[in-house]
Amino acid sequence: MNFPPQLLLVLATILWGGNFVIGRAVAGDIPPLTLAFLRWCAAFVVFFPLVYRRTRQEWPVIQANWPAVIAMAITGVASFNTLVYIGLHYTTSINASLMNSSTPIIIYILSFIFLKERLSKFQLTGTTLSLIGVLFIISGGSIGSLLSFSFNKGDVIVLAAVFCWSIYSLLVKQYAGRLPGYSTFLVTIGLGIVMLLPFTVYELMTTSASINWSFGTVGAIFYVGIAASIVAFLSWNSGVVAIGPNRASIYLNFIPFFAAVFAILFLEEQVIVAQLIGGLAVIGGVVLSNKK
Repeated sequence: MNFPPQLLLVLATILWGGNFVIGRAVAGDIPPLTLAFLRWCAAFVVFFPLVYRRTRQEWPVIQANWPAVIAMAITGVASFNTLVYIGLHYTTSINASLMNSSTPIIIYILSFIFLKERLSKFQLTGTTLSLIGVLFIISGGSIGSLLSFSFNKGDVIVLAAVFCWSIYSLLVKQYAGRLPGYSTFLVTIGLGIVMLLPFTVYELMTTSASINWSFGTVGAIFYVGIAASIVAFLSWNSGVVAIGPNRASIYLNFIPFFAAVFAILFLEEQVIVAQLIGGLAVIGGVVLSNKK
């Protein structure tokens, strides 16, 4: 059965929006490194039988680009969601999802610095507007916080996660014609699991945090590992292939919307004025940056 690409893109953003809320909801039940590790273990178990044959056939290509694949595993698998889950111990899921919306802007900045890509006037204006929005969110709209550099620790950690994802996105863009998508994704998941394992063991052995096993925590692991990873990834890729990356990128702005709806419904979080103003500035800057 063929689903409309727009529906697949919205589904992906719903699942990714839920990822922020789940990460916040189980912050007291699963330590962040352990949650990230278990997430990718679940994803690997589900994804492995789907692309194993393809990966064996395409292994020489992956091996030829091994440094890039390792860098993708570090930034996109081992670092991004781990930092998000750590950040969600200190900030709200609404704030984290709004910060995540600045990803296209960070990509523009990194492309300008490292790839020497020129920015259009729309990209420059949109980047400035979005960065103002980010500062507004992490400062809570307080000029005093900006002047004293007194920011929410969780917001800063999520911003570091956004930088990691932006680097990962640039690597995917640079190697899109050389690396097979699904096989590379499977290999980066496997590498990410290996990278996270010692940190997870250290976390469980040296901190007072432990896993509070329940139907809720098991459900959360399955959600972030299968729904927010595999289902969202496959849905997003299918939608991008159908309508193109530029049109599809606008749909990413639905992530903070769905995250906010879920956070209000299930976590009883409240939207504050600073989040509204900062979020509108971030999303408005992204939309403006995509204007030709």
